[in-house]
Parts: sequence; structure tokens; C-alpha cells
Amino acid sequence: MKKQKFKTTITSKHKLFDLHLRETFKYRDLIWLFVKRDFTALYKQTILGPLWAIIQPVMTTFVFSFVFGTLAGLATGDVPGDFNVPSFLFYMTGTMLFTYFSTNVNTVSKIFVANRATMGKVYYPRLVQPIAASLSNLIPFVINFVLFMIVWLVFLLTKTTSIQVTWWLLLIPVIVLELMILSVGLGMVISAVTTKYRDLQMLVGFGLQLWQYASPVAYGLTLISSSEKLGGLLMAYTCANPLTPIVTSFRLAVFGFGYFNWIPYIASWGISLFVFFVGLILFSKTEKNFMDTI
Repeated sequence: MKKQKFKTTITSKHKLFDLHLRETFKYRDLIWLFVKRDFTALYKQTILGPLWAIIQPVMTTFVFSFVFGTLAGLATGDVPGDFNVPSFLFYMTGTMLFTYFSTNVNTVSKIFVANRATMGKVYYPRLVQPIAASLSNLIPFVINFVLFMIVWLVFLLTKTTSIQVTWWLLLIPVIVLELMILSVGLGMVISAVTTKYRDLQMLVGFGLQLWQYASPVAYGLTLISSSEKLGGLLMAYTCANPLTPIVTSFRLAVFGFGYFNWIPYIASWGISLFVFFVGLILFSKTEKNFMDTI
């Protein structure tokens, strides 16, 4: 009797590094379906629709500009010098990046809980869900980035600021890719742990809020480098927090001047890839029996 050959074999036995990447690529059509579903569901039955993707970050930027820029008078520069940067653009860079990062972490960390009904009935590579979620969250980011570039272009053409066009602009896709890798990896680590320990999910929002103020989102690096007490900690600060080189490199790319050091930048990529790899392993291990514990 001729032995049957199956294209897909569903089993609970997986090797540690069997991450189903090739199988996930075959389900790319499903990824786009999930992206379309998530984006439609987010803005369905809303009056303003996708405009909410612009309103929320813009309002946050105005609040940051008033509280941290006008009232607190915090530094809006990453390097010393007499640079004229509009506070709106300065704060919008950090707001855009951190909004995408925190949204990704929150969404991916709830993948198993939010999709347990679908995952319990239909088989598909579970890695499809984090990828689809990160791409869905990328759409509002792109909308905000387009708005940012319009305002950026206005200031550039009026020549009222120190903004200049440099080759650093080509680094933007690489920066966004690293931000996606870091946020998805961290989200998968949390999702794998919270299937058994739900208490951790309660700490995610609080942890992200602390992380935001520990990153140069509401202030520039000159706030640290100009301080006598903190000046010597600049290198450690930029290396320990992977978001710091991401934010400062993005500002350098869009403004044409800023802080860049290869050591923190490489360290940031190393941490991001490590977190993503650990997240893949934990996610792959958890997906086998998460229905028994969720």
C-alpha cells in the first residue's frame, strides 16, 4: 500500500528551535487578511475613522510641548549647540515611535487571550498573529509619519529652523524595522508568560509608562550630558535602554543633526534581536498547550 504524503502535519512535538518560519511564510495571505480585519474592526462604527490615528498622537504631542517644553523647559536637543528645532516636531518624533512601540507590545502580549476562540478551532501557524498585529499597528504609524513629513517639509521650505536634508534619512526604514522587532519580541515574551501568570499583564501598562519616561521621548540627551551628576552616565544610559538609540537616530535622520554613536546603536540592535529570538522560542513553546492553561 502506497504511503500517503501530507503537506502539513499537526503535532504537539516540536524541537526547541523549530519555529515554523517557512510554514508561516506560506500563510502570508492569511496575514494580510488579519491585517485588514484588525484595521477595519478598530475604526468601524467610528465617526472620524482613521483620523483617530492622527488625533491621539497629535494631542499627546501638544501636551508634551506645553508641559515639558513650555512649563518644565526641558532640553529639546540631543547634542550641544545652538540648533533651532520646532518643539512640535521634536516631541512628535518620540511620540510616534513610542506609541507604535507600546501599542505593539500591548497587542502582541494579548495574542493568546484575544484569539483563543479562533486558535482553539482552526489550525494555522500561531506566529501569523503577532506579525499581523505589528503590521496592523504600522498603518497608524505610517499615517502619523506622513503628517509629520508634511509639517517637516513646511519648516524645511520656509528655512526658519536648523532642519536640513542629509543621507541619514535613508536610515528611517532600518530604525522602524528595529522598533518592530523589539516590540514584537517583547510582546511575545510577555504573551508566553501571561498565559499562565495573568498578574504580569496588569504590570505591562505601568511598565511601559515608566519606560517612556526613562527614554528620551519628552526630553533630549543634552538634559543628561549637561548635568554634572548624570553626564558620565550617557554611554551607559544609551547602551542599556534599546529605545534610546532608536529615538535619537530617528531624530538625527529627520533633523539632519543629533546624537549617534555606533556602540549604543549596535548594542540596541543586539538587545532587540536577542529579545525577538527569545520571544520566538517562548512563543513557539507556549502555543503547543496554551489552551490548557489560558
